[in-house]
Amino acid sequence: MPRPSRRRFLGVSGLAGSGFFFAAGTRRAYSQAAIERPTVACIGVGGKGGSDSDNAALFGDVIAICDVDRKTLESKGNAEKFKDAERFTDYRELLAKHGKKIDIVTVSTPDHMHAPATLDAMRLGISCYTQKPLTRTIYEARLLAKVAADTGVCTQMGNQGTALASSREAIAQIRSGVLGPLREVYAWSNRPVWAQGPGRRMNLRSYQAQAMTEVNEAEDAATSAEDVAEIVADLVKKKQQEIGKALERLDWKNWLGVAPSREYWPGLYHAFQHRGWWDFGTGALGDMACHMLTVPFASCGLRDPVSVVARTTGHDFDSFPASSIIKFEFPETSERPSLPFWWYDRKGNKPPAEVFAKWGIDKVADSGVLVVGEKGAFYSSDDYCGKYELKGVEKVQADFEPAEATGKGNDADNMFELFRAKQAGDPQIAKSNFVDRAGPLTETILLGNLAVWAAAQGGPGGAMGEWGEKVDWNARNLEVTNLAALKTPRVAELIKPVYPAGYTLDT
Repeated sequence: MPRPSRRRFLGVSGLAGSGFFFAAGTRRAYSQAAIERPTVACIGVGGKGGSDSDNAALFGDVIAICDVDRKTLESKGNAEKFKDAERFTDYRELLAKHGKKIDIVTVSTPDHMHAPATLDAMRLGISCYTQKPLTRTIYEARLLAKVAADTGVCTQMGNQGTALASSREAIAQIRSGVLGPLREVYAWSNRPVWAQGPGRRMNLRSYQAQAMTEVNEAEDAATSAEDVAEIVADLVKKKQQEIGKALERLDWKNWLGVAPSREYWPGLYHAFQHRGWWDFGTGALGDMACHMLTVPFASCGLRDPVSVVARTTGHDFDSFPASSIIKFEFPETSERPSLPFWWYDRKGNKPPAEVFAKWGIDKVADSGVLVVGEKGAFYSSDDYCGKYELKGVEKVQADFEPAEATGKGNDADNMFELFRAKQAGDPQIAKSNFVDRAGPLTETILLGNLAVWAAAQGGPGGAMGEWGEKVDWNARNLEVTNLAALKTPRVAELIKPVYPAGYTLDT
């Protein structure tokens, strides 16, 4: 059972009466005049964590912040809203010291640390706002949903499009049956916008060998071996100094966290390059599908696929491929026939033109979603399904529940939904809670990466390769049913990770 809150949270009606909001027509804007505010800790305050912590400070009092980058931590801590927050580089120390005083935690770390930090917080009875993708592996997503249900804490994933009125309307439209029996779902993304592709890992030994080759090629035949060695030694020394300077600000051990150890290398992992690595990220699929699939997942029942297969430009089991195409197969349910879902990533990598031509779509957005039914189609030209058109059919009357508008944008609205849930003691107020949506959605999405892993062979010159090995899936048991027949190594390692000492997966 969750621990009782230390604070007397105000109900939604009480919030309005206390001046927490002031009326602005039918839109409700945030006011700073709350009588009582929940206490918040923010784990990860750079990148997306910068806006997440800012949003959290709108609705609560931030008493502690954590970031492995000391420069980022200092910058955030010097801001007015965070000047009283204690600073940490290890979230475990933060929770050990302040866990009993914290009502809500935001988790905005690299993907591989979402689950460890969130699990530790929930097990202390703390409500959690965790960035997408919810986890790096499928088992972690299942476990986060279970722990959320067992503890009764309130949860929300940071896929902010969930709070858009237009995306909620879109879900209601598709659920109404206006498209007729569903036939296919497509999503395509212009990501990655970070580096991906094989052969990218670097360390001092590799750098020295590469430098030796490049110096030998650049120098003329008269250059002695001793001079070449001296030039290379100087290059290596300068790189060591660069690394040392970077590690003065970066707590690399805590950045690695539950991931296998490797040498830090400037620009490869931190900052905002983690998603391109299997140990730390989830590729373009994990990054964007949590946004783009919110509407199809909720309206088309995209749970528990039975198989996935992929084509890629090739990878080395260390870095994700530059581009991929993935096909998911979903079984028939009582509400729809069996359904394929197609995913495409990298700018310009889209479904065939004839898929769009049938519906009169001749200028296809760089990122988008298409849901095809017998009678009509749903087409969205953005990452959140916030802008959409119905093709071949007209909109019908379909009720939906809009998010509470804070006047600070849908990103803040999405976070405020968690605060409302906590205040009301009702986890289901948060629509992207771990139990009902975020956990199952993340499970579905991350299954696609098993197919990408099993499609390591690309085509010549970076072209798309042939279809890789098909992965058959039992969602109930989180099991690859044809694992013994697969030639691809270590597929099961993408299902459930092993945490090192100092971190807790299962209790």
